Amino acid sequence: MLKIGVLGAGHLGKIHLRLLNQSEKYELVGFYDPFKENANKVAQEFGYTQFDSIDELIQAVDVIDIVTPTLSHFDCAKKAIEAGKHVFLEKPITTTVAEAEAIIELAQQYNVLGQVGHVERFNPAFVSVRSKIENPMFIETHRLAEFNPRGTDVPVVLDLMIHDLDAILSVVDSPVKHVSASGVSVLSESPDIANARIEFENGCVANVTASRISMKNMRKSRFFQRDAYISVDYLEKTCEVVKMKDAPETPGDFDLILQNAEGLKKQIYYDNPTVLPNNAILDELETFHDAIVNKTRPIVTLEDGTKALRLAYQIIEAFKN
Repeated sequence: MLKIGVLGAGHLGKIHLRLLNQSEKYELVGFYDPFKENANKVAQEFGYTQFDSIDELIQAVDVIDIVTPTLSHFDCAKKAIEAGKHVFLEKPITTTVAEAEAIIELAQQYNVLGQVGHVERFNPAFVSVRSKIENPMFIETHRLAEFNPRGTDVPVVLDLMIHDLDAILSVVDSPVKHVSASGVSVLSESPDIANARIEFENGCVANVTASRISMKNMRKSRFFQRDAYISVDYLEKTCEVVKMKDAPETPGDFDLILQNAEGLKKQIYYDNPTVLPNNAILDELETFHDAIVNKTRPIVTLEDGTKALRLAYQIIEAFKN
């Protein structure tokens, strides 16, 4: 059983602490939070062991779970990696792409593994259709959230849209060719609403929209590929797969048949997989455990987190054009 410690006991940190405490794969050793009042409250309320410094916690564990503000991700990860510890980093991986690349180099140098907390990869709706997404040529995503002051210190691209950027990059096996985007600041100093058009070298196009001042919450993606349409509702944890196949010579009364101008007939049918309920945050943490123990590739690598961050900054840069 791997020993793990958590850096940061804020809103998300407390969720990580609770799940790791329940996990059968990790031994939760304790946590460190620099805000003493909050740290004392968490320790007293839940009984987790509180450490007096980052260094003490790092020395006591095999794995460090970094759930601190993004600005401190690099420094925390650097300390842990240089001590030979594996690191789980909440998204976005770091503040800058240069920091993320440095973390990759350090992990290679010290022979440790890292994983980034792009939790939607573990959403049961996405997991259930992932194998059915093959060479999509058009992708459309909407990630809308009601206003919450937490997270507004960064553009909505880094706060919300980056979830969809990571998911898109995980299914499109092609370099980004061109990015055009627009962003609008409404309540914050940085953009609260953003839309980006991402063109890939293989011809795939992704139209990505994110807002943190919506009247309702929505997290939906649609993937269009030859002979198939796939939709994922991350919020409701549902999915739909609509496929086409050659129409039978004698269609049934209830078969849905389409015919093009050349007379080619296709039958429309549903191939909806079963969505198995899970706890996505627990799954991402426990699959990281498995990668460490089995010496295999984590599901969301440090390189994956860096690619998503790089694309996010390409979008932010495109706001200026």
